[in-house]
Amino acid sequence: MSEQTTDLRETVRRRYAAAAVKVTEGGSACCGPEPVEVDENFGSTLYAADERDVLPAEAVAASLGCGNPTAVAELREGERVLDLGSGGGIDVLLSARRVGPAGKAYGLDMTDEMLTLALANAARAGVTNAEFLKGTIEAIPLPADTIDVVISNCVINLSVDKPAVFAETFRVLRPGGRIGVSDVVADDTLTPAQRGERGDHVGCIAGALSFAEYREGLQAAGFTDISITPTHAVADGMHSAVVRAVKPAAAGTRSEAGEPADACCGVSACCTPAETSADPALTVTEAKSTSGCGCQG
Repeated sequence: MSEQTTDLRETVRRRYAAAAVKVTEGGSACCGPEPVEVDENFGSTLYAADERDVLPAEAVAASLGCGNPTAVAELREGERVLDLGSGGGIDVLLSARRVGPAGKAYGLDMTDEMLTLALANAARAGVTNAEFLKGTIEAIPLPADTIDVVISNCVINLSVDKPAVFAETFRVLRPGGRIGVSDVVADDTLTPAQRGERGDHVGCIAGALSFAEYREGLQAAGFTDISITPTHAVADGMHSAVVRAVKPAAAGTRSEAGEPADACCGVSACCTPAETSADPALTVTEAKSTSGCGCQG
């Protein structure tokens, strides 16, 4: 990873860590947590009142997204859902309620402060079918073919390696699985420089893909039935959009080395705490490094 991309990721991490701290510290005030400052195009106002009312105030206050992916993902009883960049947990908690006790909702975030807040929010809400994982959306710490639905709320645009996000999303989805994502997308006529003029990377603007780039990225990862539907403008030529796509039912997931992804580069239980090397003479790290495994996190 280049120094520039490392700096961008750290800038994003610091911004969301500060947001989590603000909400947590506000929780001790007499009037409850103070919402993180966002404009009308982002935040908890994009959720229906009846959804906000059943969640802890801290989860609502920490909402920074540009949409409501749980409203468009058509979650069903018993499904396993993964939220990329779960923040304070608002979409994970709503998903957990929708899939019911037979289902499960995972939240993935790289920020310790947000993970701490999300765990506290799950406890306040009494939600027991949710689990929060630390990691990046470019290297998802879950086995292949295990998730029914991947959701995300204005986070993929923050990634410094979007092809990796699309590939990892495809990997963890079971054949026939789907994505329902809210994200910021740019008009095809806007250059990256023009996107940068409309807002910074951490503000979900400069890093946004165009409609064509988003579609091409999903297609390259193997997705089909792709639709990208704008919902409202967030800047001149920039839109909040609902992105849907499907992993074909006949699709298999293979690693860069050509092995099945659950046997990633000779490593069992790829990207989970249960990893072991197939070669006793090598450590897990050595096995991955030797074969150029794409799942080295």
